[in-house]
Amino acid sequence: MLLFCPNCSNLLRVTQVPSGDPATIDHVGQNRFACTTCPYMYIIDKRYFERKTLKKKAVEDVLGGKGAWDNVDQTDVVCSNEKCRNGKAYWYQLQIRSADEPMTAFYKCTQCGKEWRE
Repeated sequence: MLLFCPNCSNLLRVTQVPSGDPATIDHVGQNRFACTTCPYMYIIDKRYFERKTLKKKAVEDVLGGKGAWDNVDQTDVVCSNEKCRNGKAYWYQLQIRSADEPMTAFYKCTQCGKEWRE
């Protein structure tokens, strides 16, 4: 957890109150939030915590998502599903490797919906 100085906006550090300062003689040995650039300090006299709940990001489909198969062509290829063996599939090509490698072809069976790539 990071806290910042209300005077100069620098980071506050947790340190112990040193002895020798008459203004803090009652708090010697206790922890405090202290600024390293200005004289600001805040004595920690109770348990101090802050709880934040973080929302998870929605995961995006890297290879197109829901609209990946909209307006794609059909080709004659045998489905890789053992039970289906349909002869038609939707397909599109995408360059997912370096430029000197061939494009990757993605297929989706028109009958069972199985997706595969070559």
